[in-house]
Amino acid sequence: MKDAHNWFEIENVNELDSPSLVVFVERVNHNIQLAIEMIGDLNRLRPHIKTNKSPDVTKLMLNAGITKFKCATIAEAEMLAQCNAPDVLLAYQPLGPKLKRFVDLIKKYPSTKFSCLTDNIDAATEQSAIFDARGLTVPVYLDINVGMNRTGIIPNEKAVELATHCKTLKGISLIGLHSYDGHIRDVNFEIKKQHCDEAFALVKQLNDQLQLPTIIMGGSPAFSVHCKREHIECSPGTFVYWDKGYHDLCPEQKFLPAAVLVTRIISFPSPGRICTDLGHKSVAAENEITKRVFFLNAEGLKPVGQSEEHLVLETDHPENLKTGQVLYGLPHHVCPTVALYERVITIENNKVSGEWKTIARDRKISL
Repeated sequence: MKDAHNWFEIENVNELDSPSLVVFVERVNHNIQLAIEMIGDLNRLRPHIKTNKSPDVTKLMLNAGITKFKCATIAEAEMLAQCNAPDVLLAYQPLGPKLKRFVDLIKKYPSTKFSCLTDNIDAATEQSAIFDARGLTVPVYLDINVGMNRTGIIPNEKAVELATHCKTLKGISLIGLHSYDGHIRDVNFEIKKQHCDEAFALVKQLNDQLQLPTIIMGGSPAFSVHCKREHIECSPGTFVYWDKGYHDLCPEQKFLPAAVLVTRIISFPSPGRICTDLGHKSVAAENEITKRVFFLNAEGLKPVGQSEEHLVLETDHPENLKTGQVLYGLPHHVCPTVALYERVITIENNKVSGEWKTIARDRKISL
């Protein structure tokens, strides 16, 4: 694997239209193996596939011995089932039409063991009724809120009450606790560990009462902490592609950036300004404009404007740049960037080698 400072350069880049998202296959394989080495037990690794949304990446992980997966949408769950993934957690609380789609999914792919989340009595009761009516008993995890304040139930007496209620219901089988502590964003590892330990202590204290067999804890930022806990499943997702944001946030994790944006300079609209073809439709735009892409082969470029098909940047050295020049950029947030691309272009031995379809970017595959 090429590790020189210009690892990202593509020898036949002139054959590649832009903007494109390219993926370096050797680096993806490296990252999968590193995750396995970090956790030391394949039975405790449950990757989230929200980042790659790809059957090709899923098959690489299956071939590496990974059997448990996590996802956020019905389409992602179906993609995993189509790859014959043995164990799939829909890390979402399906209700209404989504719950009925989830049941159809379970019925269509009986060789995959599906599970989901619940975090309140009304939701659990609805899930129970639908599952039982279709002759199913579905494994369910309580979603525990340890400070993210996005979903989940606070681990107090209300959580115990919910667990007790779930055990009275037909159609569901309460098998564990799930908690995502994505609000913990400390760069200093010791401070991060302290905060992760505090979050985990809340979950463990609850499970000391409930005595459930499985705890699933954390995502990519906290993986370096939770992977050291015996008997705890971990579900990082971004690790397969990595990105500039997590590279800066998690310096203790040695995953390699594997996904790169290829863009070209298309215009010099005014003195000191260039325009590339990397618009909103080509890179995630939820961050402020200076934290959307980091260019690997051009220093000092300052983004000042972006529209659907254009990214305008200021430079103090326009004489070093020319129309048609290729720029390579790391996305700050790769997950929503991937979702903008129907396919990623694969790079092997620094040459374009093929493509991987991002099929689970769609909300629906067949169900």
